Amino acid sequence: MSELNQHSSNHSNRPPHPPFSIATATEKVQLAENAWNSKDPVKVASAYTIDCQWRNRAEVFSGREKIIEFLTRKWAKELDYHLKKQLWCFADDRIAVTFRYEWHDDSGQWFCAYGNELWAFAENGLMQRRIASINDKPIRSSEREFFKP
Repeated sequence: MSELNQHSSNHSNRPPHPPFSIATATEKVQLAENAWNSKDPVKVASAYTIDCQWRNRAEVFSGREKIIEFLTRKWAKELDYHLKKQLWCFADDRIAVTFRYEWHDDSGQWFCAYGNELWAFAENGLMQRRIASINDKPIRSSEREFFKP
């Protein structure tokens, strides 16, 4: 059994489940932030349905294997990545978030990325659709706001 299948087979049920309340939507956002900050593509991908549909900037794809490939590329490029997500709104099986994250490239140039995500969930709490719009702004190291403890 592949690493993805071993990991995902244990997580076919991902609370909290829809319909969301303010508390459960906030919890879902925090869980997502924690997972993404782990920078573990397999761990992050396990929160999505097997056939999850993604739009990330100009890339459109579906499926956990494609999510893992995407995240592996992302975190190879976006070094010292640190993310903060904030609940924007929610209803039934959908959540919208705003986020920002900081990272630098291999030349040492820092960026702050700002964006919005729209999430739709299956009954089991796995995300089945993610739409992300993101803009990167070059920043100086002295302008950073996120530092690892």
